[in-house]
Amino acid sequence: MQSYTIGQAARLLGVSPDTARRWADAGRVTTHRDEAGRRLIDGRDLAAFSVELAKAGSGEEEVSSTSVRNAFPGIVTAIKLGDVAAQVEIQAGPHRLVSLLTREAVEELGLEVGMEATARVKSTNVHIDRV
Repeated sequence: MQSYTIGQAARLLGVSPDTARRWADAGRVTTHRDEAGRRLIDGRDLAAFSVELAKAGSGEEEVSSTSVRNAFPGIVTAIKLGDVAAQVEIQAGPHRLVSLLTREAVEELGLEVGMEATARVKSTNVHIDRV
């Protein structure tokens, strides 16, 4: 399972590293240390926390994007696989994006809950890129 540094988690959650550090210090998200002593957050824990945070409202001011070609780096929070199609949800800061794509595409990208990914939105299409 992929783990994220405090800085990476902050970027995915759309907050400053100081805010992510305070949340970790307060026990809102579980961390562990790697061999170098850096604090890491398990991908599944970060995915669950990002959904919880979005539902509760982070209190941070939302940034509006106006470009038709928006890229939303975030974390995969849910994957629903069917026989042919799949639904992938990404939490990108305060934004929840859902994309319908083929099951084959999800498998080729190796997408899993807790993994970093970017949702790219153009008009009414959402494309998922693995980071």
